[in-house]
Amino acid sequence: MKKLLSSVLITAALFSLAGCQSNEPKSTAAAPEVNNQDLYEVEHEGRYYVFDDFKTYHSFLSVGETSYRKVFIGGGPHGETLVFGLRSQDKKKAEGIAGVDMYQGRLAAADSFYGELRGEDGRLYVFSTLADMEAVRTTGEAAYRFTQIGAGPDGQTVVFVLNKGNKKKRPDALMAMYKQANSL
Repeated sequence: MKKLLSSVLITAALFSLAGCQSNEPKSTAAAPEVNNQDLYEVEHEGRYYVFDDFKTYHSFLSVGETSYRKVFIGGGPHGETLVFGLRSQDKKKAEGIAGVDMYQGRLAAADSFYGELRGEDGRLYVFSTLADMEAVRTTGEAAYRFTQIGAGPDGQTVVFVLNKGNKKKRPDALMAMYKQANSL
């Protein structure tokens, strides 16, 4: 009888504790930061490089290689090898890499987007929208632009890419973003 009474009391205590649980939502880990504010592309030695991190991009410009990469043979805009330069925190990821997702159209760019494309033609294209960047990547030319000859690093021509919505205004905000990004 004592055993039966003990097991009933233990069962009642367990049910009582289960009923005392809070109905407040459990705290969840903070959502990971979406790295969709900027994108950098470089045509270099027959390959097409893409970076979603300025530090990795700048290191590539200095050294000519990236420490971590994701490679797609023939995946570039014109069939060249496509190389995504990765940050160290992205090197083990199979998915969820902002540069890959933006390039492949699976992730929208932030409203305050900034992009650069360094072509082998010696020009540096600067963008304020991912759509403009995709158009230049595909066609190789900017329909609307504001050009500054010799204003880039090593005397490169800098092409500020415009679109139908802003083609009649000098791109002062984009020029300031370029200057800030490249003032190392």
